Amino acid sequence: MNSTDNPNETGLTVFSAFDGISIGQLALKQLCIPVKRHYSSEIDRNPISVTQYHFPNTIQLGDIRNIDAHALPKVDLFLCSSSCQDLSVMNKNRLGLEGDKSSVFYDAVRILNVISEKNPDCIFIFENVIMPAKDRQIFTELLGVEPININSGLLGPALRNRLYFTNLKGIKQPTDKGIYLNDIIENGMLPPNTKGKCILTRGSGRTVKALYRHLLRSVNNVVYLDEQYCNLSKRFKKIQLEQIENNESVKRLFRPITLVEAERCMTIPDDYTAILKPTARLKCLGNAYHLETIKWLLQYSDWFTDVATTVPVDNIGNVLSNAS
Repeated sequence: MNSTDNPNETGLTVFSAFDGISIGQLALKQLCIPVKRHYSSEIDRNPISVTQYHFPNTIQLGDIRNIDAHALPKVDLFLCSSSCQDLSVMNKNRLGLEGDKSSVFYDAVRILNVISEKNPDCIFIFENVIMPAKDRQIFTELLGVEPININSGLLGPALRNRLYFTNLKGIKQPTDKGIYLNDIIENGMLPPNTKGKCILTRGSGRTVKALYRHLLRSVNNVVYLDEQYCNLSKRFKKIQLEQIENNESVKRLFRPITLVEAERCMTIPDDYTAILKPTARLKCLGNAYHLETIKWLLQYSDWFTDVATTVPVDNIGNVLSNAS
């Protein structure tokens, strides 16, 4: 587990479980918090390729179940966003922490316990979905903290309600920045003050069925292309949609959000995932941290000094042109 970085360089040693596209690492960079070594546990080659493209010194450790925690050096920051599929209250067939996809949480706790023995001051942040009370209680008992509930819609254009289990102290709710989908779309329109939905790991297509599902269940993100249709109430949108006979006709009314818009919903810089094919990009974004929310949490650490020292970004995550 040797790093390619200069061992005399100052900075944090970070361990990121289920690292994905390394948004935690990007958050630290934009906050100008130096990182000496960043250990990543990830098994999907697509997010790994994005991480290595942006952060080539990242040390990839592979499957978390096979990591020898005792071989790790002293770790200052532990990040974890384990699979939510068996925990989400939206999943009717959820198995909780006993499900195959979510049980790897216990491996993350195993590693954190060893890390905390070496460094009792290690900061940890565990992100997960809103979950049943019994699973939430297990998180609390194993981590020793109550979660903080933050909806990332306060910090960006899309709603994303998550629990954050962390030993950072004094965290407050963010002030609403008032950013909406109309502020970040490349073309088209939406009703005023529309917030995006969670970025799904699969696209919704551009069909009558996809639009009807959006209107009926408020899932997926759509952008309207017809102003008259956009201004209709949901009820009348559905009535008009029922009169459309084929998918070609519906294409004049709406489109799914673009991949760049999906990145903006997560406050991730434009084209951050552009080295991947579209389907892989969307999956990576659906599994990623919300960048501005992680930055919000990290600002409560002792490593963060002053907002004036951060890399300046706009409201949708892009570094401003005058930034170094």
